[in-house]
Amino acid sequence: MDLKDQLKNLFPEHETEDISEEKNEEGTDLWLQDDPIICKYEKRKGKPITILEGYTGADEDFKLLAKELKQKLSVGGSYKNEKIIIQGDYRTQIMEILKDKGFNVKRVGG
Repeated sequence: MDLKDQLKNLFPEHETEDISEEKNEEGTDLWLQDDPIICKYEKRKGKPITILEGYTGADEDFKLLAKELKQKLSVGGSYKNEKIIIQGDYRTQIMEILKDKGFNVKRVGG
């Protein structure tokens, strides 16, 4: 007996609504992107970094994306000059995350 069945037993006159459909409509982020985001690998002062550039949307959305990437990868990074800089070589993981979100991503450099 799952939670829904238990709630139906406690409140038989209550009608349940399909929240999943509303949640999907509200929860989907529309990323309008004409050109692919470029995912580059560089070394600065001998340390590897991953750079994401080429986003054409709002800066606030790109800042939120930078924050989310840093949290998911548990690494440091920053947002400067319309570029996301992530410490370390995380191109494959970043590209998978961005593709799941619906972005076009192009790998550049190595």
